[in-house]
Amino acid sequence: MAKADRLERLDARRLELEAEYTEKLVDALRVTASGKWGLFGHKDDRAGRAAIAPVIEGLAEIGEAIDKAREQLLMPPFALQQDFLASRGPVSSQAVGEPKQAQAWLDRLVPAADKS
Repeated sequence: MAKADRLERLDARRLELEAEYTEKLVDALRVTASGKWGLFGHKDDRAGRAAIAPVIEGLAEIGEAIDKAREQLLMPPFALQQDFLASRGPVSSQAVGEPKQAQAWLDRLVPAADKS
């Protein structure tokens, strides 16, 4: 019974962490959608990387805790984090800009009623 209780608590914590990750990502996406570049790392800009580093590090820390919990619960890695990490990095000059990319992410993540 103790193992079942421990796993239940771990799963509850995982859900809290996933909600926190999503909230922090949505906040960062809103800033980026409003015109502040850096979240996706498309430009090789040292000042931009330094400014967004605390956000990226915070997301990575939460994401690692989520993946550790998911591993213990025999679940696949956190898909939202995997998708976000895959979307970061240099892109071609024809790629959509970070503000538009952030808005597309927001359109996917935030229900219409919550956008205001």
